[in-house]
Amino acid sequence: MRIGILTIGNELITGKIQDANSSYIARELNVQGWRVPMMMSVDDDEAAIKTALDQILAQAEAVIVTGGLGPTADDKTTAAVAWAYGLKLYRDEAVLQRIRSIFERYGLKWASNNDKQADFPEGSELIVNPVGTAWGFALNVQGKIIAVLPGVPGELKRMLSEGVLPILRRAFPEAVSAVATRTIKLSGISEAEVDQRLADAELEGHGVEVGFYPDFPELRLVLTVRRKTEAEAQAILKEAEAEVIQRLNRQIFALDQETLEGAVAALLTEKKLTLAVAESCTGGLITDRLTDVSGSSVFLERGAVTYSNLAKTELLGVPESILQEYGAVSEPTARLMAEGVRKLGHTDLGLSTTGIAGPTGGSEQKPVGTVFIALADGKETLCRHYHFRWGDRRRVKVATSQAALLMLKRYLSGEENRG
Repeated sequence: MRIGILTIGNELITGKIQDANSSYIARELNVQGWRVPMMMSVDDDEAAIKTALDQILAQAEAVIVTGGLGPTADDKTTAAVAWAYGLKLYRDEAVLQRIRSIFERYGLKWASNNDKQADFPEGSELIVNPVGTAWGFALNVQGKIIAVLPGVPGELKRMLSEGVLPILRRAFPEAVSAVATRTIKLSGISEAEVDQRLADAELEGHGVEVGFYPDFPELRLVLTVRRKTEAEAQAILKEAEAEVIQRLNRQIFALDQETLEGAVAALLTEKKLTLAVAESCTGGLITDRLTDVSGSSVFLERGAVTYSNLAKTELLGVPESILQEYGAVSEPTARLMAEGVRKLGHTDLGLSTTGIAGPTGGSEQKPVGTVFIALADGKETLCRHYHFRWGDRRRVKVATSQAALLMLKRYLSGEENRG
């Protein structure tokens, strides 16, 4: 089955907001075994919306539309869809009351233009918004489905899975097949190298679709199998997954919805180990990622942003002589930072980062992207030297946090080479 995607909003076509919804919807549709022949974005204009719908439905059996369901004057999607197909709008009093109750619950002032969020084209099947006020709707127009959702990503994701996908499966039962997928998350390896390592695996020859989805600093490898039965699809997927893991094991850090910080948290919790972190170039990013994991207080004792030399000396005990001789960005400093924060927090492990994020501050000996990461456990201190070559400050920081968490995960898993 072919399903088009239409995103609506002046902010999209002016580049003020990046369209993340289209890529998300396309991935979810692909998992279902459906094809996306066309994606379009148009501004908040009724004629433009109608033209886009006509063009997409000329090539597809359905279209998913996002954006323009709010209360303001430029939110024209509902009225545009009704006008495009000669349908009258009606006001759903039950939906209106639910929206009012949300405003009352949070003590928000009601404005009359919120009423329009309860207006729908006649014949609509309503799609509940469990996390917001803008409900969606679906129409069957001459055997083709038009599903309309708000553009807020958090709302769209829930409504797509809970509302739209069931409608599409019901409308096109012959297009439903058993689909099994596995997302394998990789780090420290390029698409080209992954492709090379899997070249003779003949996955596609066995009916396994392989997709590459870079999402810095990760590379996501998605395996998809479509068969008549769930059991058959899962069996083939299991064999393919085992083959990929065998060839890419060291670069794999998580599967499906797992995260790197979640994997680290699970290992620290399982082993009953505590951690303190000293960050210079990452500015607290590692600690931020770890505290995204619920229950991180079990293992994370503290995180210190020791950005200046004075902080490294006063808080972590790094001697001024070391800083003067080797510099803040050096292996001796990184080692002493990890050991110092471990002693300061009385923890099992100490992790540290120091580097040059750029775009200034580099030299011939230590160019931008030079990073040292150290991990101390009281018996030995590991230190790794990296050179991230992107020259973009944020990317260097993110890459450093990724490398630090990977180093910690491999240490906890027994994969990190000691010494």
